[in-house]
Formats: sequence, structure tokens, C-alpha cells
Amino acid sequence: MVPDIATLRAGLESTGYLTDEGLATALFCAVRLPQPILLEGEAGVGKTQAAKSLARMLGTPLVRLQCYDGIEAAEALYEWNYPRQLLAIRLAEAEGTHLRESDLFGPDYLVERPLLQAVRHPGPLPVVLLIDEVDRADEEFEAFLFELLAEGAITIPEIGTVKAAVPPLAVLTSNRTRDLHDALKRRCLYHWIDYPGVARAAEIIRLHVPSAAEELTVGVAGAVQRLRSLDLQKPPGVAEAIDWVGALSLLGVSRLDPAVLGGTLGSALKYREDLDVAVDRGVAWVAGGD
Repeated sequence: MVPDIATLRAGLESTGYLTDEGLATALFCAVRLPQPILLEGEAGVGKTQAAKSLARMLGTPLVRLQCYDGIEAAEALYEWNYPRQLLAIRLAEAEGTHLRESDLFGPDYLVERPLLQAVRHPGPLPVVLLIDEVDRADEEFEAFLFELLAEGAITIPEIGTVKAAVPPLAVLTSNRTRDLHDALKRRCLYHWIDYPGVARAAEIIRLHVPSAAEELTVGVAGAVQRLRSLDLQKPPGVAEAIDWVGALSLLGVSRLDPAVLGGTLGSALKYREDLDVAVDRGVAWVAGGD
């Protein structure tokens, strides 16, 4: 399905996701080797969407694990269906039969979480496993991922090792809120996704908001790039640029004008302090004036 990089780029574009040569090459290697890939970059540059579009292009399920501070292995891998186990115990007592511990801790009583779902996927194509914002989890959770990333397998103490018949295509994303362990990086291909330039940003916006006026699309792409040059807590990404153009188009705006810009800045900037910084610099400057 993916004989070369050009085919992969065209396939991703058909889903609405535009890539440059570097990202397309990294994803091609991840698919064909196959090998997990770690995508890093600022929030809003399209890391998560890359995995979603890859799954859509391949016609295979996407299994997403959203990481967060304090996430534990049981929440990512599996847990036991305690109500069903209790029901089985009571039924056995009523029937006068004996249940062994191994009867209660078997596949029938497992509640699959994302990682186990990905490993037990029957194929024939590999599932795309998105481990999103892995930098939000702690180092202990990182270590827990090593077996899955290196061997396509997970170990359940009560059952043993479950090895994937078709190893998942793992895509990890990180916003670099902290440095990831070298052992995790060794198991992955790596690619840094940077903010697109004005021309590429306008092309992406145009793809998602085709009804927007061309002058507005280019104007917002330039405005977003100027905003990123300010000292902001959260610089706007591609997603914010798309939302901004959508809001302005809804208001019937065909070109970026200081008169309407101020009221819609909240589509691009998400902190009060960032809005203040932009307004202090001047809405005319944001819009491309002096």
C-alpha cells in the first residue's frame, strides 16, 4: 500500500494532511521497517493529526492512548472485570461448584485498554497506536512501554506474555514539557515537526477552509507567524490558524483588517496574558501593517 514516499505523501494529502519531505520520509520508514516513531514539536503543529491521517490513509483502526500526569499501567493496558468475577463466584457458590483462581483471571475477565487492544488486533493490517503526549507521563510509565515498543508484546502477570500477531504501528508524540529517557528514544525513529512557513500554512488552511477568501487565508498565515515572534505563553499553531480563518469567514470577513482582528484574537491566542501582549504590540502590526 505504501511503495514509496511519494505515494505516502499523496495518500496523506487525500485525507487533508499536508507533509514536507522530511516528515513523509520519517513516516514512510516507520511504516515499512516497521518501527515506532517519536514525533516532537510545539503544540499545534500537527503531531497527533499525523497519526490520525496515517490510520485513515491505511484504512486501519486508530487506537489512542492519551497520556497525563499520574497515568498508571492498568489504565493503559488492562484491568480485571471485578463485577463479572464476583458474579461468577456467586454463581459457582449457588451451583456448588469450585472456582480456581486461574478460572477468574483469564482472558474472559479482561477489560482491554488501548495498549492491549492494539496488541490483540488481529490484522491483517497493523493498527495505528497513538501514544499521545508521552512527555506528560512519568519515567516509570516510559519504562513500562519498552517491551511493547521493542517486541510488540506485553506481559500480564496472571496470564503471561501476549505477543501481537501483527505488531502495532506506534506513533508517540511529545511537546517536550520534559526530556524523555534515552532508552525510549533508542527504540523509536525520531522527527521534529516545526511550524510551517507562511506559504505552507496558507496551503494547509486553504485545504481545511476552502470557502475562505484567498487574501484572508494568506493574511492569517502571516499574522500567526508574526504572533509567534512575540513572547507568548502559548504561540498559535496550525490548528489555531485554521480556527481563526473559520471564525473570520463566518463573520463574512474577506481580508484581515485591524477593525475586526481584535474581536477574534481569541481564536488564535488562549491566554489573557498573550492577548495583552498582542494588543500592546498593536493589532495593526498583527494584521501586517506598521
